[in-house]
Amino acid sequence: MVLAPALYPLFRHLNSWLSPGGSAGALSILIYHRVLPEPDPLFPDEVDAPRFDAQLNLLKQVFHLLPLPEAVDRLKNHTLPPRAACLTFDDGYADNASIALPLLQKHGVCATFFVASGYLNGGCMFNDRAIALIRQHPAEPIDLRFLELGSLPLATLAERRIALQTLLQRLKYEAPEVRCDHLHHLETRLGFTPPTDLMMNDAQVLSLHQAGMSIGGHTVNHPILASLPPAVARCEIEQNRTYLTRLLGSPPTLFAYPNGKFGQDYRQEHADMVRETGYAAAVSTEPGIARRESDLFHLPRFTPWDRSLLRFSLRLSRNLWTHS
Repeated sequence: MVLAPALYPLFRHLNSWLSPGGSAGALSILIYHRVLPEPDPLFPDEVDAPRFDAQLNLLKQVFHLLPLPEAVDRLKNHTLPPRAACLTFDDGYADNASIALPLLQKHGVCATFFVASGYLNGGCMFNDRAIALIRQHPAEPIDLRFLELGSLPLATLAERRIALQTLLQRLKYEAPEVRCDHLHHLETRLGFTPPTDLMMNDAQVLSLHQAGMSIGGHTVNHPILASLPPAVARCEIEQNRTYLTRLLGSPPTLFAYPNGKFGQDYRQEHADMVRETGYAAAVSTEPGIARRESDLFHLPRFTPWDRSLLRFSLRLSRNLWTHS
């Protein structure tokens, strides 16, 4: 996980050329979700604590890390520093407070946490319910014929990964209540109970806020906004902001679209709703970099999943190069 310190000046020079700051500045926004205590064989690309620690050390050596609210203001004012970058976390996992926060504090880095308020205090997102089902199921095929997926084998780790990806893809674009019904059917049939400790509680969200981290909106139930009637989509956005405002004592200023692909997961009408609700900017999951001409309600973000720090560094630079 160590990158030779001798390479830091090379990456700083390369990224300064690609992102010189000022009116020519470029902002890289990274997406994280969880920071696990240790590697998970089912999700080998998910970031764990040692890897996140190493990535933070590299990022602060090579990039100028900014809080996202400050970066948005400086983007508007054409005053970004060279190699500007921000860290963001989506959804509101408990390990954001228990594992990520101490490491961010260790390195003196501020991140923004986009919270889906409907899952706080014991809730469980649909993808984590599906993960728990596949993880706990015996090493025999799982019957998913009622979802028109057939019977999927689970004898090996590779088969479990394929089954999980298949199940998640099938459920992702269903309405939240339909996803919930399908998963409840499976859980009842198989005798499984979804976990209740994966997401933050109110006190943990407050602990992030009080530690100087920024909290952003992410809807109530993390639906695909484009799949909802407009009135329901607006309620998801507004009620999430109301909840977070009451919890934090001030309204969040930044928003992240669930899933976040423009045209597929959200449309311009949803960006308009976010702006009308009172947000100052919003982030997508479209890869790329933000520049002075970028629409503040469609700011791009990306995730470099590489386990090697060298490849991680190269992908960060490649994202700048590709979108320059």
